[in-house]
Amino acid sequence: MKRDDPAIHWLLDSTDPSVRYFTLTELLEATSHSHEAAAALNKILDGPRVKALIAGQHGGPQKSKDSFAIHTGGYGVHPYKKWDGAHWRLVSLVELGIPAREPRAVAAADQVLQWLTSDFHRDKIKAIDDRTRRCASQEGNALAVCSRLGLTHDPRVRYLAESLIAWQWPDGGWNCDKHPEANHSSFYESLSPMWGLIEYHRATGDEAALHAAQRTAELFLNHRLFRSTTTGDVIDPEWLKLHYPLYWHYDILQALVMLSRLPDAGSEMRDERVQEALDIIEEKRQPDGCWKAEGFYWVPIGKRTSNVDVVDWGRRGPNEMITLNALRVLTAAGRW
Repeated sequence: MKRDDPAIHWLLDSTDPSVRYFTLTELLEATSHSHEAAAALNKILDGPRVKALIAGQHGGPQKSKDSFAIHTGGYGVHPYKKWDGAHWRLVSLVELGIPAREPRAVAAADQVLQWLTSDFHRDKIKAIDDRTRRCASQEGNALAVCSRLGLTHDPRVRYLAESLIAWQWPDGGWNCDKHPEANHSSFYESLSPMWGLIEYHRATGDEAALHAAQRTAELFLNHRLFRSTTTGDVIDPEWLKLHYPLYWHYDILQALVMLSRLPDAGSEMRDERVQEALDIIEEKRQPDGCWKAEGFYWVPIGKRTSNVDVVDWGRRGPNEMITLNALRVLTAAGRW
């Protein structure tokens, strides 16, 4: 990809060093040790989004609605509180390239692990008709975060990986639908677990995790990422819109990003079954060369309602993270 591409030029002008760093290293193939990339990398912790996401950590014990102690590293709310709990902040932080072992991120991750491995949480997980009915996006996001942060030595992290593998449904995904007749995995509950298992494999070389992630990839590929396998119809028109952040939601761009993270992802990204989704992404490019958000799962800072994020991800005009992700998947697919 050429540096004079209008989208590349715009991304390199970003005030966010994370955006500049990934543009240089993933799209322009600069090494992390090159002067420009190293300069951006060294500033990631001072980036406006990273600073906002880290800000507000508590240093002492808190009490959650689940009646277990939440210690240093929390944000005064349950870790899963949308979207200002530690769980969600960490997903955004690792996607912005926060360094592994960063003490504040590790402290927040410890709170998330305490929640997800607690007896209170685990006792609510039930199996019905030989299928574990679980909102596995929670464990999936946490597994990805902890793997990126260099925490795979923690037995609780391996516990998450082993649990996801054990809970995987026959079609390769996961679902929290407790109706016995529900026998098809949920796209919403399967994308994050696939990401978590990919990151865990990257960090540890665990082959069982990779095999499970590849099974999930087949689930999405069999559906061409958004079509019914029985009728060929679009499953949900919202999946064809572009969003950021996705949190636990699903769209075709996020699915392509996660598929591109599989080891040797060239085969998946050149698979005939993803080409229609890639065509749609290409068609959404704006005249200025960038991509914009077409839907939102977050509410701007300062609103008195639910789902308020602590970061402004951009609701008007070209969107940095969506543009970055669109160029990532098109590059991985050999379309740039």
